Amino acid sequence: MPTLDDILEHIGEFHFFQKQTFFLLALLSASFTPIYVGIVFLGFTPDHRCRSPGVAELSQRCGWSRDEELNYTVPGLGAAGDAYTRQCLRYEVDWNQSTLGCVDPLASLAVNRSQLPLGPCGHGWVYNTPGSSIVTEFNLVCSNSWMLDLFQSAVNVGFFIGSMGIGYVADRFGRKLCLLITILINAASGILMAISPTYTWMLTFRLIQGLVSKGGWLISYILITEFVGLSYRRTVGICYQVSFTIGLLVLAGVAYLLPHWRWLQFTVTLPNFCFLLYYWCLPESPRWLISQNKNTKAMKIIKHIAKKNRKSLPASLQSLRPDEEVGEKLNPSFLDLVRTPQIRKHTLILMYNWFTSSVLYQGLIMHMGLAGSNIYLDFFYSALVEFPAAFIIIVTIDRIGRRYPWAGSNMVAGAACLASVFIPDDLRWLKITVACLGRMGITMAYEMVCLVNTELYPTFIRNLGVLVCSSMCDIGGILTPFLVYRLTDVWHELPLVVFAVVGLIAGGLVLLLPETKGKPLPETTEEAENMQRSRKGKEKMIYLQVKKLDIPQT
Repeated sequence: MPTLDDILEHIGEFHFFQKQTFFLLALLSASFTPIYVGIVFLGFTPDHRCRSPGVAELSQRCGWSRDEELNYTVPGLGAAGDAYTRQCLRYEVDWNQSTLGCVDPLASLAVNRSQLPLGPCGHGWVYNTPGSSIVTEFNLVCSNSWMLDLFQSAVNVGFFIGSMGIGYVADRFGRKLCLLITILINAASGILMAISPTYTWMLTFRLIQGLVSKGGWLISYILITEFVGLSYRRTVGICYQVSFTIGLLVLAGVAYLLPHWRWLQFTVTLPNFCFLLYYWCLPESPRWLISQNKNTKAMKIIKHIAKKNRKSLPASLQSLRPDEEVGEKLNPSFLDLVRTPQIRKHTLILMYNWFTSSVLYQGLIMHMGLAGSNIYLDFFYSALVEFPAAFIIIVTIDRIGRRYPWAGSNMVAGAACLASVFIPDDLRWLKITVACLGRMGITMAYEMVCLVNTELYPTFIRNLGVLVCSSMCDIGGILTPFLVYRLTDVWHELPLVVFAVVGLIAGGLVLLLPETKGKPLPETTEEAENMQRSRKGKEKMIYLQVKKLDIPQT
């Protein structure tokens, strides 16, 4: 009996039905962008200072310009790099007293301003921005700045928990049902976040979005790869991730037009309700139906695909068997990922690279939001370089292989981060160029680890290996906000130094992995253990031609 891949070769591996389905699911991939990196705009931290009662009235009475008001009333302006004093402390002065003059009003209170007592911002802050963000609305600055870190970490905690739980639900109850449920919960929680009256409610709904959004993105990825033929599966998977890049470009434009965070959150969430129409547009995965022994329903969908592709289904292909014959059933366990030396090495290196990819990808985006330049253009330019990253992967993986492009991309990202530390701010064009190069490198590394992870494990622990290793991606996402926002308080370029070290180490470790180009997926632990040895053995192999003599029979 034929497999589904055999049937797709006759009815179309990537024809009208698959192209239509890919377009619909690519829209869903693009909509995941605001949840994954929306912190750049939702949590934008503008320049700010303590609000001091009476300062505005005194400034108006004296006719001060904005610069004069800051110079007379804000401490720390003269101290280079003393951002904490300027933004988080104020002079403990009663600005309503009538004895204060208009020319250097503090001179009547102390000969030297450094002798005046400083105190915390007890009356809120003044923010230098025409729009709003969760930072300006809920005052997530100074002693409350850790709450911004927690906001982004909560999303990644949701990713970590939700991916495992939703993956089980999708395998148990089907791709389509699970996808629609995640879309509904994601849309509802996104709208509720936009109207949240307090930080606690906003954090709760953001956590819920994290619980379902990444799981929904992964289900959509699985669904499109299960609809296309074997020869198109890798390219379609990469292009699906490119649609995420398109979402980055759209997000930059929408955020520029809507500088107020509630309207931005509402606008990027609303399209998710349209995705509920996929109930009538997308069928269930026939591969999943076959795995559940629902061959009649699977064949009905296959005939629907053939009709959409204007292909006929031969009668000889109208019976199905599973893609893999059922043999001895092996029960995978976490110990299988570290039991044997080569698989243990693969596991540790893959886990580190998933962690690195997440930290550098999200970290570079967050650090860019703190640079103080045009955040919208910087975000747009850095997103554009993800397109050549995908093109380079498609061109190189089947020609050069996986190891060298993957290792090189990590090293380029690390080297770019290190170079950015030493580039002066007045060479802005060079700083942007190097930053974009680093972004392209880590984008390639991120997409490569997704690909290679599945190629290094034997069949019976392949899904478990991907699940465990990729979970380090979410762990990295949980830690990244604290790394970026807290280390910049020490030195603005310190996160880049950390990213450089982490990225360069990741590139070196990749070279310890075997090359998987042109190799079949390992089926057993022994085959996975011998992947490195077979490569070394092939380099030293000597081929001998043996001629067999024909000996007449007696």
